[in-house]
Amino acid sequence: MEYQDAICTLNTLQTNASALEQVRRERSHPQLQLQAMRSFLERSGLTVEELDHLNIIHVTGTKGKGSTCAFTEQILRSYGFRTGFYSSPHLVQVRERIRINGQPIGKELFTKYFWQVYGRLDETKDAHGGTMPAYFRFLTILAFHVFLQEKVDLAVIEVGIGGAYDCTNIIRKPWVCGISSLGIDHTQILGDTIEKIAWQKGGIFKPGVPAFTVKQPEDAMVVLRDRAKEIKCPLWVCPELEGYQTDCGPLRLGLAGQHQRSNASLALQLSHTWLQRRCLPGGTGISENLNCVSFAGSCPLLPNHCQCSELQVGLADTEWPGRNQTLKHGAVTYFLDGAHTMRSMQACVHWFTETAAQHERNASGPVARVLLFNATGERDSAVMLKLLVPCHFDFAVFCPNITEAIASCNADQQNFNVSVENMLTRCLDNERSWRLHNRLGDNQGTQLLIEDSLPLVPEKKADTLVFPCILSALRWISQGRDSVVADPAKTVLPVKPNIMDKAAPLCDVAEIHVLITGSLHLVGGALKHLDPASSK
Repeated sequence: MEYQDAICTLNTLQTNASALEQVRRERSHPQLQLQAMRSFLERSGLTVEELDHLNIIHVTGTKGKGSTCAFTEQILRSYGFRTGFYSSPHLVQVRERIRINGQPIGKELFTKYFWQVYGRLDETKDAHGGTMPAYFRFLTILAFHVFLQEKVDLAVIEVGIGGAYDCTNIIRKPWVCGISSLGIDHTQILGDTIEKIAWQKGGIFKPGVPAFTVKQPEDAMVVLRDRAKEIKCPLWVCPELEGYQTDCGPLRLGLAGQHQRSNASLALQLSHTWLQRRCLPGGTGISENLNCVSFAGSCPLLPNHCQCSELQVGLADTEWPGRNQTLKHGAVTYFLDGAHTMRSMQACVHWFTETAAQHERNASGPVARVLLFNATGERDSAVMLKLLVPCHFDFAVFCPNITEAIASCNADQQNFNVSVENMLTRCLDNERSWRLHNRLGDNQGTQLLIEDSLPLVPEKKADTLVFPCILSALRWISQGRDSVVADPAKTVLPVKPNIMDKAAPLCDVAEIHVLITGSLHLVGGALKHLDPASSK
């Protein structure tokens, strides 16, 4: 079986009728989710006891949990440990979710382990009512299997949604837990208040296992403290990054954005606590080589040593694509950030405003700003778009999370749970919200560059456009000035002459600056075209 066979089979778990019915049934009885996960785990040949050997760091949060995990994994890898890292969603290829030593597992390894796990589950389904795990559950089981088989020293596990009933929470004995910044998201599953969401996130706490959180809104903090007390879990609030005293100079971060500083502080505490519990006297390992920093405050102290090269290198070398990422392709500069909540969009706007201004100061002439936006699920697009208005874009472009409008679309990025018509309708709604926020009026829809899907309506002014796929949008925005996007081997639907005429301002400026945001899936689809190596 080839890699693509594995991915196509995996995608059937997005639409497996019994799996989806199971998910719907469990939403009203969330405690059933962990019971089902344990059953699937056992059917795959694993036990929860085996997971104890993975020396897990478990991280949840609304904003920044992936970045926190990336910092943590890089720090511990800098100490020479063999790391496993499970995250979601992926940007370009599913393999990105399961990493060994910071790199997505290879196609051959993914295929080998996929069929091992899938085969065991498929063989036992008849004895269990024909049930198979849904997409995310399967990948979580696969990640555990890979990490055990590959004998990692530790596994950094990012929660999918929430915490208490997330399928990653079958972990019984993590070494340390962390909670990044909390906000409102996934309200249909987690609740519609910060208190309800905090209760869910605090569900990853375990008796006697150290836990850390960044500073939270007071209402959320009260809930987290109550949860920690109830579960008998020691909980500390991380200091500001500026509070750490080092003897190796300022701490430089590999990830851009002011908001990454709290994620880095959380990662410092998680990685130090893991090292302390795993390697200091009473454990095994390299205690004499631990080089950390010190802080006088409410968190457990990080020991002060003469050198802190591993720590410094770990923070500085961290990479996490699609989050505050800048790619310059000649005259076109792309600013990519998968912000998809109100708070993360606020952070995105702050980062883009500062970073784009720096690039504009170095430009050889006038610069045009373009927004490429999409949002999915229950998220409030109108709120996010309102936050983007002060960025003063010359064009706002909208498209669904479809990489290409042709049959060769990458199976890794296919989503069978939303129809194309619904995706395009959402784009039209987003475009309408943008016009209203900018006081441009509402012309009851926009002209789509795709036939036989939705009715065509009269054209609009040049300020907004809706495209049927990401590649079409990038082609129009870049106007042939990005050789990577203009690759003739990639086929797109022809753009009508009057639509091309609207792009005249983009041809006249010295540079084009493009902010791509609103959805990690949109950012991933864009990266497939902007960074071809990510698809190999």
